[in-house]
Amino acid sequence: MITHPAKPRVEVRVVQTDARFARRLAKMQAVIFPTLTDEELFSEEQYLHHIALFPDGQLTALVKYKDDKWVVAGSTVNFLTTWEAAMEDHTFPDVIAHGWLDHHTPKGEWIYGADVSVHPEFHGMGVGSALYKARQQVVQRLNLRGEIAGGMIPGYQNYADLYRPDEYIWAVERGEVFDPTLSVQIKNGFTVNRVLYDYITDPRCDNCAAQIVRRNPFYMPVGA
Repeated sequence: MITHPAKPRVEVRVVQTDARFARRLAKMQAVIFPTLTDEELFSEEQYLHHIALFPDGQLTALVKYKDDKWVVAGSTVNFLTTWEAAMEDHTFPDVIAHGWLDHHTPKGEWIYGADVSVHPEFHGMGVGSALYKARQQVVQRLNLRGEIAGGMIPGYQNYADLYRPDEYIWAVERGEVFDPTLSVQIKNGFTVNRVLYDYITDPRCDNCAAQIVRRNPFYMPVGA
């Protein structure tokens, strides 16, 4: 039986993304998302633009790791949108305005999660869950209706002979199959809304993704 060394216990802190993190976050992108094209990865300049555009929506996870130093372990990039816009057919490069988030709608009532990324060195340490929780707190603080995102399905490559991508997504939602990304998102309160075809460059999942939604149970309509 193969055993894997236990991950060390670490302290995770999520903060608003600062300009000094931009270069590190950009360098991490290709490591975290090796199948994506350049237009699907965020550059240092784009991270800086995101901060200027919607600072509340940009979050970075810091981990107290070796030598008790705080290091950048992951991040989440987000912008505001409307339900109607998110329900239109779109690709990932289109919805993120080729990395610049220029579709950000200041009066939008939904956060569109452009990404949640964690460096592989920090997988299994609770970094992703901390980012999802922090983004949920932003949604509640800003009194937004909820979050929408395109959930990647990297585990599909192991089931391609058994399922079409859409069949796999629904099997994951029913709990019949475990996916390292989508199953975690579902565990964090997301539900699958529909299948996004030709959404992203990822041969592991035939370029498909699951559109996922997490509603804010504390949302109060304006004027209520």
